Amino acid sequence: MIRRFLMSPLGLAACFLAVVISALSVVKETHQTRMLFATLQAQESERWQLQEDYSRLVLEYSTLSAPHRVSAISRTSLTMTSPDTGAIRVVTE
Repeated sequence: MIRRFLMSPLGLAACFLAVVISALSVVKETHQTRMLFATLQAQESERWQLQEDYSRLVLEYSTLSAPHRVSAISRTSLTMTSPDTGAIRVVTE
C-alpha cells in the first residue's frame, strides 16, 4: 500500500515537498548557527578587550596609590611632615 502511494503522482509530489522542506530547514538552521557563532566570537573579543582594560586600570591604580608616591606628594604639595616623637600622645580608654 505504501509502495503504491509513493508511485502515484500525489505520493511523488508529497515526497518531493517533504525533501524540499527538509533541505530548506537545514539551510536555515545552518545559517542561524553561523550567525550565533559570529555573535559569540564578537562577544568573546569584547570580553578580552574589557579584561585588558581592567588589568591596565588595576595596574594604574596600584601605581598611583603606592605608599612612597603618596608620601612624596604629601611632603611636596601639601607640605606635610611626620610629627616629632615628643608631640605624639597615646590615648587609652
